[in-house]
Amino acid sequence: MSRTAVIVDTVRTPRGKAKPGGGLSAVTPLQMVTQLLQALERRNGFPPGLVDDVILGCATQTGEQGGNLARTAALLAGWGESVPGVTINRFCASGLDAVNLAAAKITAGMADVVVAGGVESVSRVPMYADEGPLYADPMVAAQTGGGLFMGVAADLVATLEGFERKELDDYGVQSHRRAAAAWEAGRFDRSLVLVEDASGQVTLATDEHVRPGSTAEEAAALEPAFASIGTTGHDAAVFARFPELVEIRHLHHRGNSPSLADGAGAVLVMSEARATDLGLTPRAAVRAAATASVDPIVMLTAGQVAVERAAAAAGIRLADIDLFEFAEAFAAVCLKFQRDLEVGPERFNVNGGTIAMGHAFGATGAILTATLLDEMERRGAGTGVVGISGAAGLGVATVLER
Repeated sequence: MSRTAVIVDTVRTPRGKAKPGGGLSAVTPLQMVTQLLQALERRNGFPPGLVDDVILGCATQTGEQGGNLARTAALLAGWGESVPGVTINRFCASGLDAVNLAAAKITAGMADVVVAGGVESVSRVPMYADEGPLYADPMVAAQTGGGLFMGVAADLVATLEGFERKELDDYGVQSHRRAAAAWEAGRFDRSLVLVEDASGQVTLATDEHVRPGSTAEEAAALEPAFASIGTTGHDAAVFARFPELVEIRHLHHRGNSPSLADGAGAVLVMSEARATDLGLTPRAAVRAAATASVDPIVMLTAGQVAVERAAAAAGIRLADIDLFEFAEAFAAVCLKFQRDLEVGPERFNVNGGTIAMGHAFGATGAILTATLLDEMERRGAGTGVVGISGAAGLGVATVLER
């Protein structure tokens, strides 16, 4: 018999700029995760020995992000030798998939307490540093299409869907303005945990990328970011798959694209019975989840497919979902989602998104889960959905119900 998996708490770091000198660049990924585990224990008072598993998403598992950070962080957090850990990779959707796997284990009766989340320090472990064959082997990249540069894939979506540059720019400006307003109103405070570097110093207190004064005029002045990359074989890969295309309209730039970030997030998932036994109040139930994949050349639309599948699995009409928290994998992807699924701006990324606040690959799913749940509680909303598109045409979604 299945059981109900509930979310008891969510925590996340601020997101720092993914560059040397960025706000979290002095904090290792292991330090971020360890401090989040300790924060969950401190905030909720559960005996850590009851944790059946720690599931951590991370997209670039090498160097400081190698060696199964989930198990290492559990040990460093003082949770004892009995707490296992596993680190998973579904690219940008890794952190959300970790939450879904935790819920699945609990629903199936395989666990009662799981901490799930993700981490990425792009400033310390750059994208592609693991030199995986999907990107590093030209033959594999050509045969699979999965090596296409994501910005070019975003421009392909804009081209196929007929979006104009101003539409994309307006969306990017909206993301920054909403994020700035949310920070000003303290809407992220409940889940926010400030982490320290090795010297014990807190180096960042807010999402570092946000530009409160972002304007349409500034966005219009920015040069397209991916046209030159397209000339290095990426446009040719698109034309090979879509020979009917006359051109790729390169329309995305740093103002309407997700900013690379460092950060981490963690979600405390329990069976409803165990939460009750511990005197903890469930904040939401994980009602359904889904994964999806699409053409690796188009790549960035799988999150939308996953959202549709998750809603269907939950038996909920998209029109009846109160809030959507969807990773802003470029403006065109968000505009397509809103148009296709008839989701207005009043329900979609109401506090801004990764264009404004940054995309920390493996961490983003856990961070968006925290953002969604905090906003659902603030509004008294009943249902919400988190969705993410990732590299190689992968997507993941989760339906939460308060």
